[in-house]
Amino acid sequence: MKFPAPVSVEWIANLIHAKTAGNTTASVFGINEIHKVEKGDLVFVDHPKYYTTCLESAADFIIINTEEVRIPEGKTIFIVEDPFEAYLQIINHFRPFTPAQKSISDDLVMGEGSVVMPNVFIGKEVRIGKNCIIHPNVSLLDYTVIGDDVVIQSGSVIGGDAFYYNTKKNRNLWYKKMQSCGSVRIENNVEIGAGCTIDRGVTAETIIGEGTKMDNMVHIGHDVTVGKNCLFAAQVGIAGGTTIEDGVVLWGQVGVSKTLTIGANAVVLAQSGVPSSLAGGKTYFGYPAEDASQKRRELVWIKRIPELWKKVME
Repeated sequence: MKFPAPVSVEWIANLIHAKTAGNTTASVFGINEIHKVEKGDLVFVDHPKYYTTCLESAADFIIINTEEVRIPEGKTIFIVEDPFEAYLQIINHFRPFTPAQKSISDDLVMGEGSVVMPNVFIGKEVRIGKNCIIHPNVSLLDYTVIGDDVVIQSGSVIGGDAFYYNTKKNRNLWYKKMQSCGSVRIENNVEIGAGCTIDRGVTAETIIGEGTKMDNMVHIGHDVTVGKNCLFAAQVGIAGGTTIEDGVVLWGQVGVSKTLTIGANAVVLAQSGVPSSLAGGKTYFGYPAEDASQKRRELVWIKRIPELWKKVME
């Protein structure tokens, strides 16, 4: 999430009651989580295992719970007792929860030729392009951006909160919600089936690329990037932070794990599970998803095991 305008290190330090070290004269442009950080961003870290990852990331500003670290040149650290609570304080300042007062927000921007059917909910700062059709009972939640010629079928929810929690076993509340302040961007000529759910980014964007088509009951997790002209059949589920490159086909009930990449023009056959990255241009099947032709040969040999065992025992 980018701030409305850059803020000073001193301003952030006062907001979260932090000590500072390093470059204290720089300006902070936004806040992000580690998988999406960019130059000028602020990120938090609260476990020694990840100190180095955050300090060496693209982020210029790090909220941390120790000062016993080497600060890379030009970067700034904010030292607080609980970095996660500091993160939440910043999010609540810039994007506090405000309950809707009506079904369609007054600040909706919608292009010529677009149609919004009855019983649609549209949150604040939503933009809809030209010639779109939003069917009944769709929810377009805050900060969603939709391109031209997009169709969203009934019952879909675009922009729900990320399924993303800060986990610590030493407190009563093991799973504490990382408040979402990101958004969803749906590009031109996308079609989304009935009952689909697309979560917004935790602090960045979830992106559905131009020309992509989704069947019913597809779930897209937070901060996922879907490329152009992808095709997802019913009940596909994609976990957070994953990248699906252009032209990928996922057939029914394919499950894709988090923070991996499926290469361009890959095809994953129905009911397969994808726990790690896949190269593009191939067809995959099974769990773990592997080259489909190889997997089929393995299944043939598995079926022959009783026969082979019988011959061994004779």
